[in-house]
Amino acid sequence: MPVVPYLPDPVDYAIPGFVVLVLAEMLVARLRDRRRFCPKDTLTSLSLGLGSTVAGLLSAGLVYALAMWVYQFRIFTIGFAWYWFVLAFVLDDFAYYAFHRAAHRVRWFWASHVIHHSSQHYNLTTALRQTWTGFISMSFAFRLPLFLIGFHPAMIFFVAGLNLIYQFWIHTEVVGRMPRWFEAVMNTPSHHRVHHATNPRYLDKNYAGVFIVWDRMLGTYEPERDEDRPRYGIVKDLGSFNLLWAAFHEWVGIAKDVWSAPDWKSRIGYMVAPPGWSHDGSRDTSETIKARWEAREQLRGDSWKQPISSSSVEDRAGAPSQAA
Repeated sequence: MPVVPYLPDPVDYAIPGFVVLVLAEMLVARLRDRRRFCPKDTLTSLSLGLGSTVAGLLSAGLVYALAMWVYQFRIFTIGFAWYWFVLAFVLDDFAYYAFHRAAHRVRWFWASHVIHHSSQHYNLTTALRQTWTGFISMSFAFRLPLFLIGFHPAMIFFVAGLNLIYQFWIHTEVVGRMPRWFEAVMNTPSHHRVHHATNPRYLDKNYAGVFIVWDRMLGTYEPERDEDRPRYGIVKDLGSFNLLWAAFHEWVGIAKDVWSAPDWKSRIGYMVAPPGWSHDGSRDTSETIKARWEAREQLRGDSWKQPISSSSVEDRAGAPSQAA
């Protein structure tokens, strides 16, 4: 067992910086576009962040105990040299990518993660909208392989805090595009705006935490486009600033669907299939939304490719305009 150095939670030291950046962004928004902030939405985000902190404190001991139990079965014993921290940071970020992708593709994980996407605004306070139910959904399971490899839980939780700090600043519209070399490797506000968007083009894209290379390598990357500005929120918005509803609405939905499902296969589907899945196909998933959008785009593209005859020109010229 290696000697474990004292590793504080880096997020605790970053909180003053978070406050300063939020206030600075509010000032910029006040000067440029006040619509970027909604007082009720901001208060909801701050309150959800506080609730997430409390929930994390209540479950931290259990999660750490589980991590240490898994660690005893490690393959290697990895020390605390600086280069192991670098490797741990990179591998932990990949574990975050795996979790984040699952959180959008498996309803059980989405029930916890949806709270982070529930705002129709995109600013630094949105970053504070974190889950209250991560322990219930067992999102920590994606880091367990790192303990089995031989990284000490204290090291992994430390670099996970650094990861979380990095992700704070990318939740803004104040920053436009970064230099091309930077956006090729790192997650940026532009990349993450895509992830938070409900535009069909952008659904289930850009899962990265720190390194956007995971999305580029695994086929989930989509650049932000000026002609398709992101619209934020979730496909079916909450329509409420109620904290409890924001934190638990998807769990309520799962319970209702499982209760009314016609068979066990459907019950399991309502828990592990993608959000929006239904046993009778009556609801929309991101795939069906994308498919309809792609079909419309294809038709629109084909219509521009069709030759225009003189009669069709006359028909168009004589037809009343549909524009308001």
